[in-house]
Amino acid sequence: MDDVPRAAPEGAPDGAGPRRAGAGPRPHRRTPRRCGRRRARAGRGAARGEGPPGGVRLGQRGAAHPRRPTRRVSAPGVAVRRAAIDALVRIDRDDAYANLVLPSVLDGAELDERDRHLVTELVYGSTRRRRSLDWLYAPFVHRELDPEVRAALRVGTYQLHLTDVPDHAAVSATVGAVGGRVRGFVNAVLRKVAAVDVTWPDDATRLSYPDWILDRLRGDLGEEDALASLEAMNEPAVTHRREDGYVQDLASQWVVELCDAQPGERVADLCAAPGGKSTGLARSGATVVAGDLRPSRVALVAANAERTGAAGVHALVADAAAPPFPDQTFDRVLVDAPCTGLGVLRRRADARWRGGPEDVERLAELQRRIVDAAVPLVRPGGLLVYSVCTLTAAETLGVDAHLAAAWPQLEPLPAPPEPWRPWGRGGLLLPQAAGADGMMILRLRRPA
Repeated sequence: MDDVPRAAPEGAPDGAGPRRAGAGPRPHRRTPRRCGRRRARAGRGAARGEGPPGGVRLGQRGAAHPRRPTRRVSAPGVAVRRAAIDALVRIDRDDAYANLVLPSVLDGAELDERDRHLVTELVYGSTRRRRSLDWLYAPFVHRELDPEVRAALRVGTYQLHLTDVPDHAAVSATVGAVGGRVRGFVNAVLRKVAAVDVTWPDDATRLSYPDWILDRLRGDLGEEDALASLEAMNEPAVTHRREDGYVQDLASQWVVELCDAQPGERVADLCAAPGGKSTGLARSGATVVAGDLRPSRVALVAANAERTGAAGVHALVADAAAPPFPDQTFDRVLVDAPCTGLGVLRRRADARWRGGPEDVERLAELQRRIVDAAVPLVRPGGLLVYSVCTLTAAETLGVDAHLAAAWPQLEPLPAPPEPWRPWGRGGLLLPQAAGADGMMILRLRRPA
């Protein structure tokens, strides 16, 4: 179970989600510049919170000039930018989830597949990188911004500094997508942004994460692995499709494989929604009891089981911290626990801007309660599998240490092989290791 909705949801339609593995070239997707064309440098630059040096600031507006009536310009790419701006306005103004907003925006726009991919890139990219983008245009803005103008500046700045869209095309199409009263302002700001030679003030601004995430992962993973993980999670996710048509990241598929469910076994997936792991486990021929706390989430599990033909999945409402099952009922129990999701931030574009450092310990405490409730459900000789799609020590090593102290009779299985690395008694998969989500897994056998 995941604590926040996925920005690239499992089972998402191709036009609304990330690129499918093995698909043909996406015409609008370019290699991000990372500001390289403008000789971007990370390190000590302007003080935190200041804008990039070297640009001409947009000062007070000059005397008003007579205006001619404005009209929409049907320039190439305007509809794409308009759709992206509409989505970002809803995400910003309404605090809506990107993965829920984007499909409805795409459904309402008459765009071909190529342009739908570009809208997806602009929305998810601008959402992920909004701290970087806001810092880049901030020196040229001296007034309050309404949501539409802010969204337009983010979309334009993203194209100018983080893609290979030509400057003139990025500015023209973005300006053409906004209302006539603010076109001149957006045009002036973006032209100045295009000329900026960037020196980032710090890594959190460069990589566009809240300070607490960078600080936490530096402390838990070390400097090199933390920065590499955060870099990797700024890249668009690659979508993988199972044989049954279900869209699921490789890391989650590997967790299912490591559970090693056998035909005829009884398996409990205590935090099952949206059902990807439950349906994967059922493909082995096992009977899977898939529980989740909220009825709406259980309905999602049931729908995905029906869609994939996983007849062995039985979905029900159940509290993982107090499961309604007799002791020693299951051959295998999977606890894919609620977590901070810091290993899947590339797939959930807005997740980095939700929550805070207090969530780590709150969720670690919940994880400890769930595994304590799960252990008695495992029959002698059976297997407990704990997995989380996060990278914090408290939610990985901390839960492992708790299980070792509270349930010393449980016998750990060897850590998975590469690309996993040993992590406590289990294994850790970093986002940069295999182009998959970040994940931790721990497998413990109950003695016969």
